[in-house]
This record gives sequence, C-alpha cells and structure tokens, in this order.
Amino acid sequence: MMIKQVECKTALSPSSLPDLDYSLNPYRGCQHNCIYCYVPNVINIPRENWGKFVEIKRNIPLILSKELKRKKPGIIGISTVTDPYQPVEKKYKLTRYCLEQLLKHDFPVCIQTKSSLITRDIDIISKISDAEVMISIGTLNDKERKLLEPNSSSIKERLKTLKIFANNNIKTSVFFGPIYPTITTKEIPNIIDTFIQHNISEITIDNLHLKPGIWENIQKKLQNQPIIYKAFLTKIYGNKKNHYSELRQKIIEIGKERSIKIIDAF
Repeated sequence: MMIKQVECKTALSPSSLPDLDYSLNPYRGCQHNCIYCYVPNVINIPRENWGKFVEIKRNIPLILSKELKRKKPGIIGISTVTDPYQPVEKKYKLTRYCLEQLLKHDFPVCIQTKSSLITRDIDIISKISDAEVMISIGTLNDKERKLLEPNSSSIKERLKTLKIFANNNIKTSVFFGPIYPTITTKEIPNIIDTFIQHNISEITIDNLHLKPGIWENIQKKLQNQPIIYKAFLTKIYGNKKNHYSELRQKIIEIGKERSIKIIDAF
C-alpha cells in the first residue's frame, strides 16, 4: 500500500448527487478495496491500481475552513469517491479535522461510510445541527462481504455503529447497495427488519452497476468460490434487470408494510 501526502487546492466540489450540494473527499484512493467500486471509472485511473494507494490531502482542513467562509450553505457529502473512515483516517484524522470546521460554520453534512471508526467522532457529529450518518451495507452475509469488501468493517460492526448514533439522537440511514446479486426476495423482509431494529430513519437502495472492468474484477476474486460466482453470474447476466427489479419491488412492499422510507439512489 502506497501512502502519499499531497497538497490540495480545493476542498469542496459541487455535487450532482441527489440531496447533496457539495462533496468533500479528504483522501484520494481507498484502502477498503471493494472489488465492485466504480470510482476508478469516475476519476479515470487504471483499475489494477485501485486499493493499492491512498493520497493524504494534508492541508484540506485549512482549505476547507477558508472555503466555508464564502460558500453558500448547503449539504456536504462526506465522501463521494473515497471512504472518509478508511484505515488511514485512524492516524491522519483528516475527516475529524474537517468535521471540526463544519461544526464551526454549521454546515449540514451527510457522512457515508463502511467503517465503524466513525464512532470515534460522535462527539463532534452530535453537535452539528443537521447531520446524517449513512452506513453502506450490501449484504448481511459477512462471508461474502469479506470477499467483495476485504478491508471494510464487518456487518456486525456496521449495524452496531448505526445503533450507537441513533441512540444519540443522530439521524441514521442505510445505503443498501450495491445490493449483492446473491440476495433473494425471500431474504428481503429479514434484511429490512434487521435495519429497522437498529433504529434507522430511511433506506436508500442501489443496484450493482457494471462499469467497464468491474465484472472482470469480480470474476478474479470469486474464481475459487464456485457457488457465489455462479449466483453472481446467473443474476447479473441471466436476468440482471429482472432480478434487481424484483428485489426493488419487494423492498418497497416491505418498506410500506413497516412504514420505513425507501429511496432510489439514482
């Protein structure tokens, strides 16, 4: 893993994502190394390099503090092309230092992560007047999670993180995505109930999007896991559109029954 400290010229970028005005990415690159990650396609880097480097934007808290003084208030998404609580954050604390600036200027934030490290910063997040903690979970099967998201927090840790924030009166939600193709409609009620039991306010759902290079990456990782590989292959190329459509329909149905808000990511 190559860790490199760099200087950035800007901190906030306009966001085209739903309900976000700005994006803030303290790091470039991500140690979680999720094999389905779309970011290499977005920032135009070779997929084989993804998960092997992280650039530490060491001056980003200072740049952010200057930008917040002149920016129009809006919701800031942390982060959109990296995970703000990947392992390097434990040492460098760039996300924490940025949150201190956001608290000072009282900007609303939505923090999305797969890491339980975010609980470290509950002291700051709890003081921000408009904050949401969104935990990404694509499956409740931790064996599959280890294969596809090798360096991320376990599902158990993520669920515990949700409850910790919810119990501290901080808005929490689940980004249920990308929904693993191995999931069946029969599993949906239990999955949604599990999320609800951890006191979330809403669920955002998303499909597995096969941008160039992603399926080849998945194939490499799952080549020694024939059962899981076959499930992915069948659902993705056998009836990809119908499978996700059926899952989505079931999720919406269960959401109405349980009175939990379901949102399409895109």
